[in-house]
Amino acid sequence: MTTDLAAPEIFGSTTTAGRGKRPRPPFGVSIVAILAVLIALFSLIPLGYVIFMTGATGWETATGLIFRPRVGELLLNTILLIVITVPLCLVLGVGGAWLVERTQLRGHKWWAVVLAAPLAIPAFVNSYAWVSAVPSLAGLWSGVLIATLSYFPLVYIPAAATLSRLDPAIEQSAASLGLGAWRTFFRVVLPQLRIAMTGGGLLVSLHLLAEYGAFAMIRFDTFTTAIMVQFQSTFNGTAGNMLASVLVFLCLILLLVEVRSRGSARYARVGSGAQARALRLPLHAYQVPAQLSLLALAGLAFGLPVWFVLRWIIAGGPGIWSTAEFLPALVQTLGYGMIGAVATTVVAFPMAYLAVRHPSWFSKLLELSNYVTSSMPGIVVGLAFVTVSIRLVPGFYQSTGLLVAAYVLLFVPRALVNIRAGLAQAPKELDEAAQALGTPPLLSFIRVTLRLSAPAAAGGAALVFLGIVNELTATLLLSPNGTRTLATEFWSKSSEIDYAGAAPYALLMILISAPMTYLLFQQSKKVAGQ
Repeated sequence: MTTDLAAPEIFGSTTTAGRGKRPRPPFGVSIVAILAVLIALFSLIPLGYVIFMTGATGWETATGLIFRPRVGELLLNTILLIVITVPLCLVLGVGGAWLVERTQLRGHKWWAVVLAAPLAIPAFVNSYAWVSAVPSLAGLWSGVLIATLSYFPLVYIPAAATLSRLDPAIEQSAASLGLGAWRTFFRVVLPQLRIAMTGGGLLVSLHLLAEYGAFAMIRFDTFTTAIMVQFQSTFNGTAGNMLASVLVFLCLILLLVEVRSRGSARYARVGSGAQARALRLPLHAYQVPAQLSLLALAGLAFGLPVWFVLRWIIAGGPGIWSTAEFLPALVQTLGYGMIGAVATTVVAFPMAYLAVRHPSWFSKLLELSNYVTSSMPGIVVGLAFVTVSIRLVPGFYQSTGLLVAAYVLLFVPRALVNIRAGLAQAPKELDEAAQALGTPPLLSFIRVTLRLSAPAAAGGAALVFLGIVNELTATLLLSPNGTRTLATEFWSKSSEIDYAGAAPYALLMILISAPMTYLLFQQSKKVAGQ
């Protein structure tokens, strides 16, 4: 019989169950840890590339490139973008989720889907539409506008799912103690949204650090756009790598803040809890303002982009449609999206399992490695893979496997955050009870933990699929010869100011992403038992 070889000081102790026996993990913790370590080492390839290139540059050259006015300007732009956009996304996401799940909002089931819909529109398509509407858009506040409208669903979806499964007895108890609606929300409900808010806020921040197309269209300079300019115009790898090193440092700060703010509170419960539905608060005079506010938000985030995409299609006429051009791009986009989503979800599971079931400095360090890589812009990940593959495994260069590997590293946090939340809602006591009754560890894991976390994993896979469909820079660098995706074709057309020619590709991306966004929303509801 195999035994768990993991050191308790690293992985933590396990509670006893049954007749005094120490229940074994579904998979040996040591096996999961080995897989997680291998994944973490692989994910650090881009970071190792940046560190190596930084070291090869030399101290004097590196400090000269980092401590200069241009870097200060980019740093200020990026920090202001995050500091302004993330709170706005939290307010819109949590506020929308509360209106949909906890008030007598008319048409709340319809609004629940509508508020998730903007996630189906890529940020650079959103920017393309807003530039079409207001050609003078540029600068920080334009970037905040587009980023907020593009990314607030990353907070809304997990917040709505958490509210829908929150035990109504908690709020009823608060009300019985004399707390009003607002005090109940801030003192009881909001703390229960900590995981959703910190996870969603982190995803928004990582998107802001890595986004290129949306900000390039409105001429707003961030570290990512500056790195792309360096590599595209002069292929100045030294200056670009120095900018990337600062970007990685920003990511580390964000990750540390997220880990500390997440806390160690437990949010799972054993048993079904109260069966009653939560009492929805009447809006009374606030019904009309609430409806108008949600209508304005949906119109700006979803209606306006779709309207201008359709307007450009009508302006272009039938001549902009060609099956020979669209069919290969469509097929390859779907193929890469599905393969990458499955691979990323599988890779994320060992890391999420350790983070939830065996939290420690070790598991947090492994998790941190994935977030660091995913925060790096696609061009840095792409260039790292190009360099490593050419020098070490030339046959792997410009292969499908290399491109899928880049997708995994770029989007693993999307799966990791969802799987982690799903595992947090699957009490380990149920798995331990199954083992105490004689069920083998692997079988109890499949029947209990995997079954309960499957909806969250599916939601993570849907998020990864959306990311791959909309990915641009790494695809341009790593895709095999002849590869054409909807995103790269859209960017090629829009870069040439052929907005009518780019519109069909934008429409196809929206049409592909919309069902996956709806699936993501439905899966989040399944986690809530609805």
